[in-house]
This record gives sequence, C-alpha cells and structure tokens, in this order.
Amino acid sequence: MAQQLELPKTMRAAVYRGVNDVRVETVAVPEIGPGEILIRVASCGICGTDLKKIHTGSHAAPRIFGHETAGTVAAVGAGVTQFSVGDRVMVFHHIPCGSCFYCRKKTFAQCPVYKRVGVTAGFEPAGGGFAEYVRVMDWIVRDGGVVRVPDGVPLEQAAFVEPVNTCLKGVKMLALEPDETVLVIGQGPIGILLAALAARSGATVLTSDLYPERHAIAAGFGLQHPIDAGREDVVERARAATEGRGADAVLLAVGGHALIATAMAAVRPGGKVLLFAQTQHGEASFDPGAVCMDEKAMIGSYSAAVDIQAEGAALVFEGYRNGFDLTRLISHRYSLEDAVEAIRVASQPSAQSMKIMIEPEAR
Repeated sequence: MAQQLELPKTMRAAVYRGVNDVRVETVAVPEIGPGEILIRVASCGICGTDLKKIHTGSHAAPRIFGHETAGTVAAVGAGVTQFSVGDRVMVFHHIPCGSCFYCRKKTFAQCPVYKRVGVTAGFEPAGGGFAEYVRVMDWIVRDGGVVRVPDGVPLEQAAFVEPVNTCLKGVKMLALEPDETVLVIGQGPIGILLAALAARSGATVLTSDLYPERHAIAAGFGLQHPIDAGREDVVERARAATEGRGADAVLLAVGGHALIATAMAAVRPGGKVLLFAQTQHGEASFDPGAVCMDEKAMIGSYSAAVDIQAEGAALVFEGYRNGFDLTRLISHRYSLEDAVEAIRVASQPSAQSMKIMIEPEAR
C-alpha cells in the first residue's frame, strides 16, 4: 500500500533552461509510481559536473540538476517495504544492473543501466536535487540506491556519501602503500576528500593549491604537507620529498587539461597519475615516451562504485563522530530562492568558497 504525507501540488526548483541560464521556477511535485519513493530534499551539494553541464550546454534543456542529495522520505509507492514515510535517507542517482559485461568487470559507470539517471524532479531525469522534492525510480530503490541515514548524523553530512564514494573509488585504484608519497593537486572539497582518503593508507600525502585558506581547512583533516602552488614549484617539491624520484602517485583534482603535464612531471618512473576531474572530452598534450619508456601510468576514475557503497557510507556516517566531519567543508548554504547565486559562487572558486550547498529551507 502506498504511503505519503499530505503533499503540495507544486514546488520551487532551479530549472536549467539553456547555457548559463538557470531560473528558479514553480513546477509540479513529481508523482511516483509502484516501487518508487518521493524524497523531500534537505540538502544538495553543487558538484563540478553540474556546473559543467550548465556552462557547456552538454545536456538538452529543460532539466533540474543536483545529485548529492539527502532528505526525508515523503511518500512511498506501492510495493515498497524497505522504506517508510519519515525515514532520513540519501540517494544515488545511478545504480548499475549488476549483470552486464561492464558490471562483471566492476566498471560500473560504463553499465548501460548505470548511465540512466534514476532520480528526477521533473523534465528529463538529471538528479533533481536542486528542488524541494525528488522522485526516486524503482530500480534505484530496489537495487540499493537509497541509503538510510543513522540518527545523529546531519543530512548535510549524509549528502557527502555520493562524492566520498567517487573519491574512495579513485583512491582504491591506486593501491597505495604506507611507504609511498602521494601528491594531490587541488584542495577544493574533492581534493581534500581525495587527500584525506589517500592518507588512510599510511602514505605521506602532499597537497597543492593556490589558496592558503584551503590548506588551513585541509590541515583540519590531518593533511600536514601543503605546497603553495602560487609560490613553490610543485614538481620540485614532489621530487624533494622522494629523494629526487617524484611522487609514487599524483591525483589531479582540478578540471581542465592544463595540469596534466605537471602531474606527469611530478610522478616518478613507474608511478601512477589519476585523472579525476577531467570530465569533458577533448585533446590534451602529454609525452608518450613518459608512458612507454618511463612506465608512468595514466588512469581515470569516474563516478561511484556500488561494490564500495557500504564502506563509503560508513566512512561518512561513522566519521561524523570520529574526526571526519565533512560539514566543515561547507562554506556557503543557499535556499532554493537563491540557487542562481549559489551556482554563480560555485562557478567562480575563491579562497573563501569551498562546498556550496542548496538547502530548500536554508535562511
């Protein structure tokens, strides 16, 4: 039997209408069907991929973006037994089929079912978290894409479960060891997450950024080897820390292609460069001899992995009480009515901006 609170017919949402054109509008509250749930959004982070879609026009309008979403179950469709109205949850907008070629190879982000977006606030499904309510489709609910949030964990913290999963996936690909040295280029929220997770291996982690303010925040997560990229030579610092070899692994947490050459120069022969933020297709220059003769590996990691979902969620939930309070990464909180300003601030990173959240009830 379906369950629901008394719901409004309409809601406010930040609607993408074209390149660099997002408008706060009144839209219909999504209707749910059998096997689906409706979540009242409490907090949704603005991700760099949301911004790229808005600024490049890579996706047809209209859409409602936002996929780092946590909130409260407001309605439950027929056949749903694992969730009830009032449950506090976060939601993954992609979940793989679990049986195709790519799933068998644990390359879940390439699964055709994974590529379908299963969370929407209306229009073509696009995550929908920049709205008051989101509809979660049946396969997301059925196959583990909705995660219950423990009591005592703020929903703001829970909104980090998806980005933490993506970062943990990338770090695991590097198979870091305690005697290694890692360089993370970029200390925005994702860079700090990557660095903090890399440090769990016992490796020495160097962090590079232009802003001292970001290094100060990183220090609160135990990252004690900052490099001032505006004044220091990042490559030379990496070599100085490793008897001239270069870092064992370099994680590139800055979008665009300009720093790929720096990452390749900073990594030692036989080391690995992880491209984490290069989510737009295009061409980039690098020295193929460094890959062949110097045996430097360039690898990529994109989106989340379902096989580490429980581990990632536990890091976020247990970490809130044990020094991994990710709400410390939040620099700005905006209501839906101020969503356009939130997107503007997120699109123009500064020393004062870190994680930007859209929260329908923020004041």
